[in-house]
Amino acid sequence: MKASSFFLNGGDRDDLVQYGLMGLYEAIRDFRTDRESSFRNFAELCITRRMITAIKADNRHKAKLLNDAVSLSSPPPGASEGESTLHEVIAGPGKHDPARLAVDRDELRALVSSVPELLSDLESRVLALYLRGRTYEQISETLGSDTKRVDNALQRVKRKIGDFLHERERVPAAIA
Repeated sequence: MKASSFFLNGGDRDDLVQYGLMGLYEAIRDFRTDRESSFRNFAELCITRRMITAIKADNRHKAKLLNDAVSLSSPPPGASEGESTLHEVIAGPGKHDPARLAVDRDELRALVSSVPELLSDLESRVLALYLRGRTYEQISETLGSDTKRVDNALQRVKRKIGDFLHERERVPAAIA
């Protein structure tokens, strides 16, 4: 509905809908119930701002490089029928590389096994509930705590896990 009232030069309605969905995602992520605004009003504001920002950026020609880009799914210019696409020519190792998958699986195991050592009891319980899709309010009710304490615990979890992953990147795989 919002997308129909705007015009994106060189784009179509679906492009604006995508920007609107990004605004909706931001609204979901950033909405706080302790504020006076309803979610509907907050979401409308985020969606409208995201669309207007996209239109203004397009008018400044910031996306000119992207708009003039060559598709990686097409053959290189001047190539004959049946030649490799640009993506095939410049592609690196595939995302289904067995070695990469094994390393990723090992990294995940290391993280999961380290969680009890990294996190306090409260942080572990908050993380478990959060991973099950509970809201801050639901977590605070379950734990008999306030939402600020839940938020602080999740911030510590993010920091601790980030530090753990950063440290693992610095240590060569042979040592870890």
